[in-house]
Amino acid sequence: MYYFRWLLGFLHLLVWGSIILVHAIPAPDPVQCNRTICTLSNSYGAWGDRKDCSVKSVVYPTTEEELRSAVAHANRNKLKVKVVSKFSHTIPKLACPSSLGHDSLLISTAKYDSGIEIDSVNLAVTADAGVALRDVIDKVEEAGLSLVAAPYWEGVSVAGMISTGAHGSSWWGKGGAVHDHVIGLSMIVPGNESEGYAKVKQIGAQDQLLNAAKVSLGILGVISKVKLSLERGFKRSITYNFTSDSSIENNFMEHGKKYEFGDITWYPSKHTAVYRYDSRVPMDTPGDGINDFLGFQSNEILISKSVRASEKLFESTKSVNGECTLADTTLWYKKQIGNGLKNNGQIFTGYPVVGRQGKMQTSGSCLYSPKTRIDASCAWDPRIKGLFFYESTAIFTATKFVDFIKDVKKLRDLKPENFCGIDHYNGFLIRYIKASKAYLGQSEDSIVVDFNYYRADEASTPRLNQDVMEEVEQMAFFKYGARPHWAKNRNLAFLKVQSHPRAP
Repeated sequence: MYYFRWLLGFLHLLVWGSIILVHAIPAPDPVQCNRTICTLSNSYGAWGDRKDCSVKSVVYPTTEEELRSAVAHANRNKLKVKVVSKFSHTIPKLACPSSLGHDSLLISTAKYDSGIEIDSVNLAVTADAGVALRDVIDKVEEAGLSLVAAPYWEGVSVAGMISTGAHGSSWWGKGGAVHDHVIGLSMIVPGNESEGYAKVKQIGAQDQLLNAAKVSLGILGVISKVKLSLERGFKRSITYNFTSDSSIENNFMEHGKKYEFGDITWYPSKHTAVYRYDSRVPMDTPGDGINDFLGFQSNEILISKSVRASEKLFESTKSVNGECTLADTTLWYKKQIGNGLKNNGQIFTGYPVVGRQGKMQTSGSCLYSPKTRIDASCAWDPRIKGLFFYESTAIFTATKFVDFIKDVKKLRDLKPENFCGIDHYNGFLIRYIKASKAYLGQSEDSIVVDFNYYRADEASTPRLNQDVMEEVEQMAFFKYGARPHWAKNRNLAFLKVQSHPRAP
C-alpha cells in the first residue's frame, strides 16, 4: 500500500513538473583540485572501477596556441596527458591520463569553447574542440543550415563527440555517426625540440590520416578544431507507434531503410515495441515542435531521490512486482506525453510532431539552468543521490542481430517480469549505424542496442535479476560478437576487443 501511495504522489509531481518550467542546477565541474592533487570524475560520479582518477595538475587553455603549449609542456617534461571537456560524460576512464597521478597532466577544453565558423558556401562548420554540441547546432540553424547527425544526448563537446564514436540513428546518406560527417580537423601532436615540442597538424578530407584521427579515443594527439559537413536547413516529422513486439525481429531491417532517422525502443517485459517514424520534411511544413526527451529533462530533486529510494527498496526486498509496477507506470507516462515531444515547444498535443532539425535531433534540457534554481537537476547528478545506473551498448552486424532478438525473447518468455528492471529505464533502444571508413568505426551497416539498469551503491551488493542482465550482455558480446561503444559499458564488454577486425 505504501508503494502505491508513493506512486500516486510521484505521478502528481511528474505531471506538474512537466507543466511548470523547471530548470536544473548547473552540472558540477568534473575536475576538482585541492592544494596537492586534482581529481577527475565523470558526470555520474563514479567510473566503471569506482576508483578516483587523480592527476598532478590541470590546465585550461583558451586558444589553439595555448593548447599547443600545454601539449609541448607535457612532451618536454615526459608527462602522461589526456583531454577532458566540461561535460566528462564517458563511463570508461578514457580521459584519465594515469593510474598513479604524479606523472600526469590533464588538459580541460572547458574554456576553449567559443570558436564557431560557418561556411555557408561550402556547407561546413568549424568549431573549437571544447565547443558544446548545442552551441554548434544553434549557430548552424541561425545560418539556415542543419547538422545531419548528432547523438541523442547533447551534453558533449565536438571533439569528445567524434573521438568516442558518438552517434544518432540512420542508415541513410553518410549515416548516423557524427564522425562520418567530419571533413577535416586540426590535431596537436608531439614535436621535436626544433618544433617547440608540439605542432598543429591539419588533416583534410582527402588525407588518409582522417580515418584514423576522427575516432581516436584521444591517443593520437589532441584535437583542436573539428570541421563538419552541413546541409540546407530542414525539418523533421516524428511519430511514436506503441505496438506489439511480436514481429520486431522481422521488422527492424525495413524500419531502418524506410525512415531516415528511425529507431525502435523495445520493452521485453511489456511485450511492447515503440517504432519511431522519423523523416525529414521541407522547411515550409507547419510545426515548431521540439524533442525534449523525458529522460534528459530537469527533474525535481525530490522525484529523483524518491525513484532511487524505491529502486533500493525493491532491490533489498527482491520485489520484482515493485519494479514491474514502476515499468508499467513509466511506459504509460511516456505514451501520454509523446516521450518528451512538444508540438509548440511547451506541451505534447498529438502526432506528428514537426520541428526544425536543430530542435529535434538531440536533447538535454536538464543541463541548462539559472544559478538561482536549486531544486531540480539531471536525474543522475551525483550530488543529489538520484539515479545511479549502468549503461551497456552493443553494436551488432544486422544479420546477427536477428538471432540476438530471438534469444532475448526466449529468455524473456521464461519469466517476463525479470526484464522490468531494464524496462523502467528505457528498455532496449535500437538504432542504426552505417558502415564507416573510420578505422575504429564499424565495417558494415550495423545495429546499436543500448540498455540501462540499476547500479548498487556498493560494488559488492548483488543486483536483482543480475543473472538475466549479465546473460544478455554475454550473449551480445561473446555469443554474437557485438562490439562495444567506446564511451559506455562495463569492463567486460572490452574483453578481447582487439580481436575484432574493426572495433567501433
